[in-house]
Amino acid sequence: MSQHKPETKKITTLRLQAMKQLGEPITMLTAYDYTMARLLDRSGVEILLVGDSAANVMAGHSTTLPITLDQMIYHGASVVRGVQQAFVIVDMPFGSYQISQEAAVSSAVRIMKETGCDALKLEGGEVVYPIIQQLTTSGIPVMGHLGLTPQSVHQLGGYRLQGQTDADAGRLLREAKGLEQAGCFALVLEKVPATLARRVASDLRIPVIGIGAGSGVDGQVLVTQDMLGMEDSFSPKFLRRFGQIGEAIDTAVTEYIQAVKTHTFPSESESY
Repeated sequence: MSQHKPETKKITTLRLQAMKQLGEPITMLTAYDYTMARLLDRSGVEILLVGDSAANVMAGHSTTLPITLDQMIYHGASVVRGVQQAFVIVDMPFGSYQISQEAAVSSAVRIMKETGCDALKLEGGEVVYPIIQQLTTSGIPVMGHLGLTPQSVHQLGGYRLQGQTDADAGRLLREAKGLEQAGCFALVLEKVPATLARRVASDLRIPVIGIGAGSGVDGQVLVTQDMLGMEDSFSPKFLRRFGQIGEAIDTAVTEYIQAVKTHTFPSESESY
């Protein structure tokens, strides 16, 4: 007799909205491949972001700008195949939505159809309102992104704290409200003062996920490889390393090399 297995509940936009209303913090981490997605999903992370940070983490670029639409689709599809419960969001890469509204819709449809993801994320304020309205009315959930927007790093003059002046803070708050009105189901705030982020989260009905935005928001996101200690060259103030996986990999690889060099691997029991 087969044993009944409880059905896994897929995270949805409605669930994320309910979490905000209940005051339950939302967890979000990046994923770029099937294996990591499986591990993170079974650990219970609510949102997996297939970030354009893959350009940095997976390809070694110094900015997110070089990654292409095809590459984001590849990473997105890989992650979706490893997920049962988490809500999967794919970043729209630089150049896939800035050229025209028509190009943005075409890019968005490709990502949704070819990855099977749950939603898309794009950066920017007022300039992307029409694109968000078009996508959301077409049935595509969209997450916004304000503050430090890496695709605009050259325009911003580097990876600097945003919203420090009254004028900048006021504009960010207005644009956050505008993104909500345009149809975003959630918003990422990156590298902004904690007091400003808290106000944005308080004023908006949609969930606000922070990275370098203090604890007064509705959830947190980090790059998984950074959080796990797999990359030690990047150490911003907001990053906490919850593991030292890089050291564990170093140890394991060193032991493997030693075992091969000394003919202790494979052993008789590991041979056919």
